[in-house]
Amino acid sequence: MSKTVWAGKFLTVQTEGTWEFAARQGEIAAAVIVAIDDGDVILVEQFRVPLGRACLELPAGLVGDETAGESVAVAAGRELEEETGYRADAIENLGVFYSSPGMTSECFTLVRATGLSKVGDGGGDGDENITVHRVALADVPGFVAEKRAAGVAIDTKMLLILAGSIL
Repeated sequence: MSKTVWAGKFLTVQTEGTWEFAARQGEIAAAVIVAIDDGDVILVEQFRVPLGRACLELPAGLVGDETAGESVAVAAGRELEEETGYRADAIENLGVFYSSPGMTSECFTLVRATGLSKVGDGGGDGDENITVHRVALADVPGFVAEKRAAGVAIDTKMLLILAGSIL
């Protein structure tokens, strides 16, 4: 049985035996979006407080943080448009994955967004300052290397694109 050491709005810190881990509060989940259009992938870069620097990532966001009962597909579409300015004709669920199972219970649903149309600038909501990158798939390894050399953190989910495992 886990014991809650600390609880915030979205996270708890818990202990169970000798394990210490973070857990998501309530029914809030996350969606991570692989958005590929005409051989390009849509990426985002934003400052991440826990890292103390910008991070290159796939677009992503919370499911159900604004509307209870929100579906993953609806949240993914909303987040894609908010963060990147692209709207998808279709969102395909690729399954649930766990971020760092030795440290957190957090999981995310990976989705593929297709049929993209540019409908806005993106950049996130008022609290976010997201830079949108549209990168040819063949150029992703070099782009990631350039960002890393510039001091930008690279999210682990970028391995999906680097490995080409879902293309």
